[in-house]
Amino acid sequence: MLNEFLSHLFPRVVLKRNLTISYTFCLGGLAFSAFLLLLCSGMLLLFYYQPGPEKAYGSILLLESSVWGGRYLRSLHRLCSHLLLVLLMLHTLRVVLTGAYQKPRQLNWVIGCLLLLLCVFEAYTGYLLPMDQLALWATQTGMELLATFPFGPLLRGILVPDGIGHPMSLLRFYALHIMLVPLSVLGLSFLHFYRIRKNKGVLPYL
Repeated sequence: MLNEFLSHLFPRVVLKRNLTISYTFCLGGLAFSAFLLLLCSGMLLLFYYQPGPEKAYGSILLLESSVWGGRYLRSLHRLCSHLLLVLLMLHTLRVVLTGAYQKPRQLNWVIGCLLLLLCVFEAYTGYLLPMDQLALWATQTGMELLATFPFGPLLRGILVPDGIGHPMSLLRFYALHIMLVPLSVLGLSFLHFYRIRKNKGVLPYL
């Protein structure tokens, strides 16, 4: 799978017509590039962020006011998250409109939908981390909506066992945001690219 992923990123040959700008705009590749930027900027933010209710907001203020390039780094992380979701939505729309979800690509369509849902959830878990008023109220709204779905109260109890913004809840959102969800997205991305190569979807001559 890793070899197929690398071959997808660095193909042996590319036809000239595949280098022209088309209706696809390489949306999947652009989305993955935005995800890589999120990983890099997020790892740098880890050096200053403190996942505690009393310290989280202060660490954000310190980052933006006293760390060289800190405000730029946080803004880059936030803008890349918005860009990732927009690109994924456009990529999904393109797949639907062109019928690229049909046989033999049904499995890859399911993988792509899972990637979209995971990235939305990743953005949601990151929203609470600054621990400002916007973060608290947005997370509260999300949890109230979740409680209306089947098994929603159970999931809500897992995500926020001691209330929104409390130590255990913040720690769970933090663990999901920096480790569990990104690793899942990365693994599914490898599988997604592998299936593209296996189905000869974008480069049938390889």
